[in-house]
Amino acid sequence: MSPKVLPIVLLIISNAFMTIAWYGHLKFENKPLYVVILASWMIALAEYCFAVPANRIGHGVYSAAELKTMQEVITLVVFSIFSVVYLGEQLTMNHLVGFAFICVGAFFVFKGPFS
Repeated sequence: MSPKVLPIVLLIISNAFMTIAWYGHLKFENKPLYVVILASWMIALAEYCFAVPANRIGHGVYSAAELKTMQEVITLVVFSIFSVVYLGEQLTMNHLVGFAFICVGAFFVFKGPFS
């Protein structure tokens, strides 16, 4: 896999695990807090197993700022899908406009007119 693509794929997988770790327990409100914390930590360990290599491999191709920006945009996409599909929530126009502004910020990090 291309050195430009591999970090992105690893970040997508990483964010899927982290979204589940941070928000998956919301459907299990009857579980004790310590149980969901332990379960979330175990899931987050898998997230680290993808995030650390993504950043290590990606830093040779992208700057740290670019990697962080990619991670944030990927997080928004993964979270949006998760919140609609798993949590059954709706994305409002306010959410979409806010996400669009974040994507505009990402544009400036990668291709902005000031570089």
